[in-house]
Amino acid sequence: MSGPDRLAALERMLDKRPDDTRLRFGLALEYLKAGRTEDGVRELTTYLEADEDEGNGWGRLGAALRDLGRDEEAARAYQRGIATADRHGHPTMAEEFRAVLEDLSSSRG
Repeated sequence: MSGPDRLAALERMLDKRPDDTRLRFGLALEYLKAGRTEDGVRELTTYLEADEDEGNGWGRLGAALRDLGRDEEAARAYQRGIATADRHGHPTMAEEFRAVLEDLSSSRG
């Protein structure tokens, strides 16, 4: 199945099951792969408001926001990702996010 076909299928499935957070996360990732970053950010934000992510979603949101040049929002997403990853016992993920956050801080001056 091609990217556009996969996107259309996920959108149809999400229309039928709007509370399915895994489906929403999958759609967000497909949007990001397709270069539809704003759509990916919207879906990740909705996903994170509805589900207890273990950190990965926050990191993906931070990266997408950073791609859009929204560094302040990206920093907040990474901070949430660090707290969430620590809470769920993912120290390596938390350290990766800290490194990105440090890079963000140094690039902002």
